[in-house]
Amino acid sequence: MTTKIQVLLLFLIHTVVYVVGEEAATAVVDVDGNQVQANTKYYIFTPRGGGGGLGLSVRDRRQPCPPNVMQEADGGSMGLPLKIFPADGKAEIDLESDLNLAFVAATTCVQRTVWRLGDTDWNTGQRYVRSDGVVGKAGAETVRNWFKIERVGQGYKIVYCPGVCRECRVECGDVGVFVESGRMWLALGGQPLFIAFNKLNQSPSH
Repeated sequence: MTTKIQVLLLFLIHTVVYVVGEEAATAVVDVDGNQVQANTKYYIFTPRGGGGGLGLSVRDRRQPCPPNVMQEADGGSMGLPLKIFPADGKAEIDLESDLNLAFVAATTCVQRTVWRLGDTDWNTGQRYVRSDGVVGKAGAETVRNWFKIERVGQGYKIVYCPGVCRECRVECGDVGVFVESGRMWLALGGQPLFIAFNKLNQSPSH
């Protein structure tokens, strides 16, 4: 006969399994299957080819600063490492949570390397991902600095749809890559950039 204690133990076991499964389902993991950590250096790259890692470069010589976020054309290039800072202050990165993305690099512009969605470029109609955002300070003044990571197939994509400012009206969309004169620039819209995370000091698994 099943006792109340046995029933309680079974309930607790099932609850633990369910919680662990839920946590695993919402975790962003790197190429080694480890959950991506906040404030830790990673390379973001495209695991299925079609370009290398991500970096910063000047797209418009008339407005060189702040530089734009771009994808290296060379599939063998790892690009620049970056760190991720979640709005909730957690030590690990979860899917669909508000995040700041910041390259670990110095630029000639002497500006911050935190990603920030720019204004609409009236020549191309695109809203490019630039830099000079700030880490933290969630709210209306920083709403363009927050991105999210969502699952797509067996990998991930970057999305702009911040939830840090409920009263703000934002244009949500995937962050895609747009090719201009042979250069690959990140901007809002288009086909999403399919990405994976590789912790610094490891070789990416292409």
